[in-house]
This record gives sequence, C-alpha cells and structure tokens, in this order.
Amino acid sequence: MSLLSAINQVCDVVSLSQFDNVYGSDEPNAQTMVALAQEAGDEIARRADWQKTLKFHTAAASPENLPTDFQRLTPGGSVRKSDGTFVRPITNSGQWAVIVGIPSTTPYFFIKGGQVLFSPAAAAVGAVIDYVSKNWILNDPAGPQSTFAADDDTTLFPERLLVKGIIWRWKRQKGLAYEDNLAEFEADLAQEINADRGAG
Repeated sequence: MSLLSAINQVCDVVSLSQFDNVYGSDEPNAQTMVALAQEAGDEIARRADWQKTLKFHTAAASPENLPTDFQRLTPGGSVRKSDGTFVRPITNSGQWAVIVGIPSTTPYFFIKGGQVLFSPAAAAVGAVIDYVSKNWILNDPAGPQSTFAADDDTTLFPERLLVKGIIWRWKRQKGLAYEDNLAEFEADLAQEINADRGAG
C-alpha cells in the first residue's frame, strides 16, 4: 500500500472521490490528506520501536556524532562496548560533570548536542549504539526518510494504521464524530505493536 492507495482508502470511508495523485496536488482535499498522513505517521512511528526502524551505529571515538536519522535510543542497554559489556547512561549534565571528574573503570555515556560522550573515552572505540530511526517512510529510490515525497511512498510500519490514523483526524477536522474511529485506531495500534514485538 502506498501513500496514494492509503489516502484513497480513506476517501472511500469518508465519502470523497478518489484521487489520481495526492503528493504535490493543488487540490485542497488532497493537500489536507497528505498533511494528515504525515501527522498520523509521525505519531505512529513515535508510539513504538518498530522492528524496521531499529538501527545501530558503531562509535569510533568520544565524542561520537549521532547518525542523522537518530530519533531516540532503544530502551534498556542501548549502548555496549566492543566486548559486549553495557555502558551506563547518564541523563543530566551535573552527574556527567562528576563522572568525568573522577576517573572510573566503569564505562558511562551521556548524550549532548547530537553527540554521545563516553567516560572513559577509550570505551567509545567500537562501542555499538542501538537506536530508533526517525525515518519511517520508504521512498524508491531514495530509501528511508521522515517525510512523504511521492505518491508511491510506503511505510515501515503496518500501513493499515496510517489509513485509520488519517480517518479519525479527517473526521475531527471536519467537526464530525470521530471517537469510535479513534478508539478503533488505538486498539489496532496496540495489536500491531504487540505483533511487531512477536507477542501478537
């Protein structure tokens, strides 16, 4: 299913005529649908660590620049040294200042300004950083990206969620009753998240 086919499915539900194209269209309803698709997709991508958006990056030194598609670290044990031991996270600059000031054999990391800092610095060499990519759209031939760029773009999460996410947003924007559609979207989202984790 593509951006165009997802939006045309929504059109069938909300009683609009289907579109021949939507991305770059000057038709107001098409523009609204694309904007709602982007908004829905951004939310769906943020709500779970979808398998197809999980990535890793190997560090070479401290500080190490985060990848350009970095959204957030994967939960629990997201940074590990080359020997497989976990690097402990530090989440505030005050703690980091203390850690850096006192030499320790325990490895720590801290994210600041788009970089990962390691203490001791030697722990950075070959360290693996597991993260969730912000790129949830697959564009051919450009590859994964975070914004729609063509009618045939697809998603890296179950695309029926995009359809359901657009439907309730469209109805809300038009002042129609959307609560049932939102509840259905939430139920399907929970089901697909479990299935993506292998628990469905």
